Amino acid sequence: MGCSGCGVRWFNRASVLCTMLLAFTYLFYCLAGVCDSAPRAAAHSRPPPPPPSPTDAERDYNNDGDSSRALDNPLRSLLRAHPAQERRSRRDGGADSAESHALGDAREQRLRGDGGAADDDDDAGTGIPVANSYGTKKVPQAIIIGVKKGGTRALLEFLRIHPDVRAVGAEPHFFDRFYDKGLEWYRNLMPRTLDGQITMEKTPSYFVTKEAPARVCAMNCHTKLIVVVRDPVTRAVSDYTQTLSKNPGLPTFQSLALKNATTGLIDTTWSAVRIGLYATHLENWLQHFPASHFLFVSGERLVSDPAGEMGRVQDFLGLKRVVSDKHFYFNQTKGFPCLKKPEGSSRPRCLGKSKGRPHPQIPSEVLQRLRDFYRPFNHRFYQMSGQDFGWD
Repeated sequence: MGCSGCGVRWFNRASVLCTMLLAFTYLFYCLAGVCDSAPRAAAHSRPPPPPPSPTDAERDYNNDGDSSRALDNPLRSLLRAHPAQERRSRRDGGADSAESHALGDAREQRLRGDGGAADDDDDAGTGIPVANSYGTKKVPQAIIIGVKKGGTRALLEFLRIHPDVRAVGAEPHFFDRFYDKGLEWYRNLMPRTLDGQITMEKTPSYFVTKEAPARVCAMNCHTKLIVVVRDPVTRAVSDYTQTLSKNPGLPTFQSLALKNATTGLIDTTWSAVRIGLYATHLENWLQHFPASHFLFVSGERLVSDPAGEMGRVQDFLGLKRVVSDKHFYFNQTKGFPCLKKPEGSSRPRCLGKSKGRPHPQIPSEVLQRLRDFYRPFNHRFYQMSGQDFGWD
């Protein structure tokens, strides 16, 4: 009887001990979980740090660039979630006219000096490879190939308003000067693009470079080609004016344009005259590309009716007509259209002070000799391009 009672008491004690051990174990793990999760909860409860203040360069770009563009692509929505990456992605594709001239001139200086590609490490400080997350670099699907002093810079700046156009700022000169660098070098100069965007560049000297058509076709024979043309006489005077501004000791226009002042024979070896032989240069390109791959933009109409010419350009590129009258106003001082003040900008966007220079006085008889010289070439060009530009 006594032994039976002892056994029951011992069993009860063992049960209590086991219960306490289980309770202690449960309490231990509960406390450990609470302690482990408490810092995480506190960390999640803290508000995220504010985004870094934009640099002056970024602020200037956002003011004058395309900050008001609609981002209708899912990847573009991701850019909105990462403002710093969005700014860097935009900066990679070229900024407004003021910044693009500064950055573009520096890049062009590097290209001309050592042929080096543009720095591809734009986002070294973020740890996020933009090339993988926010688009890729591609060779251009469209190129503005000419002509010098025809209005190519204005066309490029107007196109940059369009959210589906990405263009490199500096003139790469790949197909005339740096072809030996290789296509990969050329591709790395281009801005990154998202799905639905097109890559562009402009180098006006391509149009007059004999080797350029075959080289462009070797890259892609379906490349769209834009040529901005202007009255060849006015274009030659503008070309001379630009050179004169850099070299005040330049001989007179007439002494360069005429082989002999008495006979009035035109010197076609002078580049300012030779560039205006549009029909001759176009023949070279038509050996490699069909006429349907060209769009000829009137430099005169780009000044008098920029929205109209931009409508033709957007149609040719297969783009929605986004750039319209609402984007332009005419600057009476400069004598050509400027872009209206973008949202958030403190000032409108006009081309640099080098644009719209006053031309020197050229003797009327010299200009008339040039018009007579160019007339048959102009008519031939009208037939080849299917447009009468009315220069005669």
